[in-house]
Amino acid sequence: MKYIEGGVCAATGYRANGIHCGIRKNRTKRDLALIVSDVRAAAAAVYTTNKVYGAPITVTRENLKDGYARAVICNSGNANTCAPNGIEIAQGMCKLVEQHTGIPASDVIVASTGVIGQAMSLEPIAAGMTELTAGLGDNHLEAELAIMTTDTVPKEVAVEFTLDGKTVRLGGMAKGSGMIHPNMATMLIFLTTDAAISHAMLQRALDLDVPDSFNMVSVDGDTSTNDTCCILANGLAGNTEIICEGADFDVFREALAAVTTKLSRMLAKDGEGATRLMTCIVDGAGDKATAKVLAKSVIGSALVKSMLFGADANWGRVLCALGYSGAEFDAAHVDVAFRSKKGEILVCRDSVEIGFSEEKAAEILRDDDIDILVTLHEGNGTATAWGCDLTYEYVKINGDYRT
Repeated sequence: MKYIEGGVCAATGYRANGIHCGIRKNRTKRDLALIVSDVRAAAAAVYTTNKVYGAPITVTRENLKDGYARAVICNSGNANTCAPNGIEIAQGMCKLVEQHTGIPASDVIVASTGVIGQAMSLEPIAAGMTELTAGLGDNHLEAELAIMTTDTVPKEVAVEFTLDGKTVRLGGMAKGSGMIHPNMATMLIFLTTDAAISHAMLQRALDLDVPDSFNMVSVDGDTSTNDTCCILANGLAGNTEIICEGADFDVFREALAAVTTKLSRMLAKDGEGATRLMTCIVDGAGDKATAKVLAKSVIGSALVKSMLFGADANWGRVLCALGYSGAEFDAAHVDVAFRSKKGEILVCRDSVEIGFSEEKAAEILRDDDIDILVTLHEGNGTATAWGCDLTYEYVKINGDYRT
């Protein structure tokens, strides 16, 4: 398996585009994206666990009941959540895709991201559809830019691998910078592959992957109303269709994880106002479930995030976050270390400070990519979670986000 360029257009049979249609006032910001498959594709999705969720999720769930889709349309600038006529707007976006591409509205995944609780109009979307569809091609970056809100960098990944002797590709793009917290956190992820795989196995692969990838990301503890992760598989690679678990399914899952894990790191690193990516690796827990709870508690801690921003090796905050996680573990035997490209330093053994160089620790923590290594001594459970530091800029961004 190798990483390649192309994002959502890397796999055979996918085209994309993104334009500014007028939803966002800033004309330099693209705000409408479209991804289409040349043929009908198996489809799977997971969504936010927030009880308040956007109208596009309701419509997408209905459209995916048969397990197939051919297109994804997404706007930024308005979340279409708690908005008048939200369902009609989401359905109208699907109908516009049908009118301009011939793809049935029932085969369209629809998503929105932006401000919650504002009225939305179909007019700018309708006005932009001719330009959007005319430009469909290898415009994966344009599509990615069109779904970004407070993101500062595009987030795209693609891989190439082999199934049944055939070259297969899987790629994706993501947006998300704030309102990101484990359990499908306002993140949107669109994945495409030319692998032949049944809807049931595609959904299983996604369901198995997301708990270890996107659900292990937290920026600010807020779970969005619009989170959606979907994947299309059009089968144009020509491999024998994956219809059950086995070696080919395992290879597909490995490729999917390569894409989703890298996108997860990108989402965390581009957290609103962030200056550092934080990766917490818990090892030696009694089981994987315990390790996951502990790792997520550390990356979600406001005090740990603030510690990271200040490059202050205040390791007690890590133990504190572990202690209130709700997980069962031996709190008297925890080791903590910090690691970056500048080195690694053990700061705590058996839950007690061992004496370390504050200067060396600060140097390690000033890097932009920090690992917090938590070692227990109870079993083989391990888990990784991704977060970022908490900065003054985060407050500034969200203090006047709407206005």
